[in-house]
Amino acid sequence: MNQDYIKPDNWSIIEEGFDAERVKSSESLFSIGNGAMGQRANFEEQYSGPTFQGSYIAGVYYPDKTRVGWWKNGYPEYFAKVLNAPNWIGINVIINGEPLDLFRCQSVSNFRRELNMQEGWLSRSFTAVLQNGLEVSVSSKRFLSLKTDELGAIQYKILPINGDAEIVFEPYLDSGITNEDTNWDDKFWDTTSIIQNESQAFIEAKTMKTDFHVCTFMESLFTINAKPFEISPEVQAANNKIVYNYTAHIKQNQVFAIQKFGGYVVDSNHDKSELISVSKQILEVAKDKGFDELLEEQKDAWGRIWEMADITIEGDVKAQQGIRFNIFQLNQTYTGKDSRLNIGPKGFTGEKYGGSTYWDTEAYCIPFYMATKDQKVARALLEYRYNHLDRAIENAEKLGFTDGAALYPMVTMNGEECHNEWEITFEEIHRNGAIAFAIYNYYRHTGDFSFVPEKGLEVLIGIARFWQQRANFSADKNKYVILGVTGPNEYENNVNNNWYTNYLARWSINYALECLGKVEKEYEADFARIVNKVKLSESELKKWKQVADNMFFPYSEKFQVYLQQDGFLDKELITVSDLDKSERPINQKWSWDRILRSPYIKQADVLQGFYFFEDQFNDEELARHFDFYEPFTVHESSLSPCVHSIQAAKLGRMDQAYTFYLRTSRLDLDDYNHEVHEGLHITSMAGTWMSIVEGFGGMRIVNDKLSFTPKIPEQWQAYSFKVNFRGKVLKVNVCQNKTHFELESDESLELFVNNKLMSIKPNNLMTV
Repeated sequence: MNQDYIKPDNWSIIEEGFDAERVKSSESLFSIGNGAMGQRANFEEQYSGPTFQGSYIAGVYYPDKTRVGWWKNGYPEYFAKVLNAPNWIGINVIINGEPLDLFRCQSVSNFRRELNMQEGWLSRSFTAVLQNGLEVSVSSKRFLSLKTDELGAIQYKILPINGDAEIVFEPYLDSGITNEDTNWDDKFWDTTSIIQNESQAFIEAKTMKTDFHVCTFMESLFTINAKPFEISPEVQAANNKIVYNYTAHIKQNQVFAIQKFGGYVVDSNHDKSELISVSKQILEVAKDKGFDELLEEQKDAWGRIWEMADITIEGDVKAQQGIRFNIFQLNQTYTGKDSRLNIGPKGFTGEKYGGSTYWDTEAYCIPFYMATKDQKVARALLEYRYNHLDRAIENAEKLGFTDGAALYPMVTMNGEECHNEWEITFEEIHRNGAIAFAIYNYYRHTGDFSFVPEKGLEVLIGIARFWQQRANFSADKNKYVILGVTGPNEYENNVNNNWYTNYLARWSINYALECLGKVEKEYEADFARIVNKVKLSESELKKWKQVADNMFFPYSEKFQVYLQQDGFLDKELITVSDLDKSERPINQKWSWDRILRSPYIKQADVLQGFYFFEDQFNDEELARHFDFYEPFTVHESSLSPCVHSIQAAKLGRMDQAYTFYLRTSRLDLDDYNHEVHEGLHITSMAGTWMSIVEGFGGMRIVNDKLSFTPKIPEQWQAYSFKVNFRGKVLKVNVCQNKTHFELESDESLELFVNNKLMSIKPNNLMTV
């Protein structure tokens, strides 16, 4: 049974009614972020019920020592954890001597929470009767500023309903926090100073081991019935905490409000000695503008994002809400401002996966950022990997590879492998191929080849060297094989000749050779520099070619399909439809041993290869493989349904495509996998965007031009999206019987529509 308490709405995520059982799930779903920091939707006031406290700063992490019972050579020393950062949102509320705590109130009514995605803010309101009998009406609104990304703002109001009240607001900063997922209960933060300055407070703290220095800051303003109210605090400072106590006597039906400004300043952006002075400047600006003006700036900033990134759907509110939720969370997680940052699978919404970088960025996220932002953003994501090339070479050396072979990490914060499950760390090497594919995909979409001679070719060479060394010659098969791997389908570990991995290996080598040839011809100086730097020889290139030309691919003549891996047909091939629903999800109901012996597929594997390399297979081959593998796929990876949706749409199976789309777009809102309390699936949200643009819209790059084969689910009246293609913005509006194209550009654009070449003029509407 999936959850269904989120109210359908075009622009907001809305929860009505307070239920302590839902608190953790809602803390994930209502999370907010601005690319530089983010936080789960924890209550400002204290809450003694089950809760998962979480505030996070982009790029700040801790190397939590790996916890395993059995050490293996080459094993990562640590698992990088995005750190639960010092808490600045807290405001204790004490009314007539009793703390406001929704878990302990006599009653809570009119509870409503809203995440407004159009304008970028979170609000909450409720009426509560405390144990002392006082009834109060409470409302709060908060946001993390996109314009000033080190700043957040909260407005919190209380109105006593059935009597006068002494109300105490206690805004505080607390650096004595821990992670939910710590391995050894290490202390992550060391508080170095607590400073009070009239209404301002600052905590300076540094991370243990990684030595990130952070200043957490706050300042508060007050009003009674919207009129400024001057009030001096009592101050309590302890080892890791500073609390300001503001007391006021409030008459019945008066509104007592606090505006709290806070946030983080980090030494990766400022000199350590200036963290407090920078924090003071931010607070001065915030106080001068006030909450309302800052909120207007927030609305403007989100308006500019939506102008380019929005996808509209007419006639299906749940589908509309789903896609906007995904686009909103992607933009909260990564804005493209800082090439040192990347996109963690949970973003700022939880701690699972360590908040680190995975192959998801290259395989799923880059297309979204390429099409909805300036190409510099996608290029920054590629540069992130180039900047970590030396570490990728070190990672490969630890496993015994030589001569500049590069193995990019499965999980990383700084380029060093830090994943702590051996079957993924050592075996899920297909991530290397996704990075090579992203370089190709960037060039295909932007037409900007300059990245390859400047930086990308060195990455491609390191990856090709790895694949050549990782393959070994099988005398029995008279082919090169790749043994002991895990594909994207993590429900098969330590298998031989995973088709997707072998195919990527061959393609990566061939693409590196192709780029070498192009750079040699067109960028002679770069070619000479690179070949000299990496010591590349003709004899080495021959070895690459030999492996690529003689790669083994397991194939079934009986079923006329490529096999996931050598032993797939040895399994008992019982389809998912014949599996009792009480057994699902199998990753929560079955032993790992049973899963590994089953035919069940966590996510698209062979089909992932067909998605990447679609132009190398015809529709009949796609249909055959789709029909063979889809019945065994349980979609227990968030990355799975989007690929199936795109391919079902390509095959004209719109009912299936629509079902998969709804699953991918509402994966978290409806909690399909019963794990949303741990955080959201941020990177798979980019797959939701692909399901519409590449699936229903049929967008591809064909012969260096945009191509569309638009389709529309029968449940929708129309849908629209925009893509930025080589600096030209094209709006596509698909209706049930026609498609409109509108070009925002100074120059015409040639494109294919249903395989026919057409030309669209600037600021002109073309209808097909």
